[in-house]
Amino acid sequence: MEKNATILLTGAAGFIGSYMLGYLNKKGFTNIIIVDDFSEEDKWFNFDSKSFTAKVEREELFNWLQSTGQQIDAVYHLGARTDTTEFDYSIHERLNVQYSKDIWNYCVKNNIPLLYASSAATYGSGELGYKDDHAIVNRLQPLNPYGVSKNEFDKWALQQEKQPPFWAGVKFFNVYGPNEYHKGRMASVIFHAYNQIKKTGKVKLFRSHKPEFKDGEQLRDFIYVEDVAAVCYWLMENKPTPGLYNVGTGKARTFNDQVTAIFTSLGLAPQIEYIDTPEDIRDKYQYFTEADMSKLQAAGYNQPFFSLEEGVKDYVTNYLQRKAYY
Repeated sequence: MEKNATILLTGAAGFIGSYMLGYLNKKGFTNIIIVDDFSEEDKWFNFDSKSFTAKVEREELFNWLQSTGQQIDAVYHLGARTDTTEFDYSIHERLNVQYSKDIWNYCVKNNIPLLYASSAATYGSGELGYKDDHAIVNRLQPLNPYGVSKNEFDKWALQQEKQPPFWAGVKFFNVYGPNEYHKGRMASVIFHAYNQIKKTGKVKLFRSHKPEFKDGEQLRDFIYVEDVAAVCYWLMENKPTPGLYNVGTGKARTFNDQVTAIFTSLGLAPQIEYIDTPEDIRDKYQYFTEADMSKLQAAGYNQPFFSLEEGVKDYVTNYLQRKAYY
């Protein structure tokens, strides 16, 4: 895209969305319309120092687009209700499914390339693996309403005869990094672990409730938010075959590995205590996720990903210790 292109970015006050805004600024894009629910003051630091041309409330977006006649050259739809402990599906249906359909239809009508956030939560407990294969989407069984909503939209998108000129649904795995300070319980384990270490000198991790996994040996594909932004940017710039794309590192690591990396970054010996997984999420807890990255690689993406140790060190030393934003 030309540097003067007009980009619409939803979720711009949130974790990944605000990082994407900063990443686009770094790439020379400033003509950006940011969209979100801007009523939460603890999110303001995520975007207030960045460059954009308009700030539009989520519920006002389509009226604003119609009234201004603003031409859009690309849409990054990263806004969503991401709370995996919100069990009222009607909230996910409205914000994650219907709103995304409205975005999709707007892009179709106006011939605009679209990248939207899906999630690895669509894969459920992984019975069918973690391959971004369109053939398995209808058979996936997510473990919570958030995952269901993301999969419902993926299914809908794949059924549409009318499509944007390019589209990609990106299935984010376990993303961590700066600008997640506002997320509370939904922030990454790294964020919570760092704060526990600073307060008590030790970290509490969920005990395993499955005999085949030792405590703290549950495996996840942890990906640094810098890599997430790089993949999203590359997809929109290069526009490979439209469809769903995993966004992970392709290498699962344990929570023990992750926490040890935090202690190492702080120059401390690991002190880990194991506690029971809360009952409200215990039967919906993923014990293993690992992105199959072959589709993205086959499309031409060949940039290296941060290792877990590299990403944790950057996050801890350059952001958490400095209470800094990206």
